[in-house]
Amino acid sequence: MSEGTTTAPRPNSTKLAVLIPFGIVTLIWGSTWLVITGQLGVVPPTWSVTYRFLVGGIAMLAWAAWARQPLWLDARGMGFAALLGLMQFVLNFNFVYRAEMHVTSGLVAVVFALLLVPNAILSRIFLGQRMGRQLLVGSVVAMAGVALLFIHEIRRDPLASGEVYYGIGVTLLGVMCASVANIMQATETSKRYPMATTIAWAMLLGAGMDGAFAWATTGPPVFEWTATYIAGVLYLGIVASAVAFPLYFGIIRVIGPAKAAYSSVLIPVIAMLLSTLFEGYRWSLLAGAGAALAGVGLVVALKARRPAR
Repeated sequence: MSEGTTTAPRPNSTKLAVLIPFGIVTLIWGSTWLVITGQLGVVPPTWSVTYRFLVGGIAMLAWAAWARQPLWLDARGMGFAALLGLMQFVLNFNFVYRAEMHVTSGLVAVVFALLLVPNAILSRIFLGQRMGRQLLVGSVVAMAGVALLFIHEIRRDPLASGEVYYGIGVTLLGVMCASVANIMQATETSKRYPMATTIAWAMLLGAGMDGAFAWATTGPPVFEWTATYIAGVLYLGIVASAVAFPLYFGIIRVIGPAKAAYSSVLIPVIAMLLSTLFEGYRWSLLAGAGAALAGVGLVVALKARRPAR
């Protein structure tokens, strides 16, 4: 499609097919930052990640069987799933879980909102997708909002500055790994294989890599037999993984990684709202302005047309 070609407006059904899963994913992932904090403590982080994606992979494979999708991939498909699992379900989440050991969950969520930046850049490099003017304007407005939230979090965090910056650095590594996985989902290779089966094997292979790394670095499996921990594993494995990831990757295939990443702009706002209810988070004028700007930028960006190729 040339840059000057006029695109017919999408029907409302198509818009709803994007907006509904977009809203569901944003609400689910906005809650996970709080749940993850309950996974840290007795159980080493990598074992918690292992349990999460073992549960998620089994749930996804069961869904694939119910949907009568193939339960096996060819050698190329398995290689793709293994790389996706490494980037998304091993490196990304191990960085995120470790970051929350050093800084607040709200700050990690705020930093992760930067996902839209590498997504947009990598989409341009590897997928040939251009960011239109409206998408750029929305990005600038939203990132200004995220910056205000970031400043607010830095000011209120009681930890030493070295601890804060270490947590931020680890989170940024997770952001880059997640971005690579996002771009992979928009490639033609990804579209050749059934999504449920691919994600199932990516989670299971990722859980295997997580478990091997956990055993090598922390020793045999450790599990916390409490209702809170078990409920957290099931919620993160089934709802936040087996339900949310197929919805999110489906959005990527329709509107591209750059626009799909706008969920990461609203997620910290939801995370902070939940923190207000359960952790005593206190809002300031700065944080409120940041949340408002993030929302405005999101609306502007999502009204832009699909990225041109």
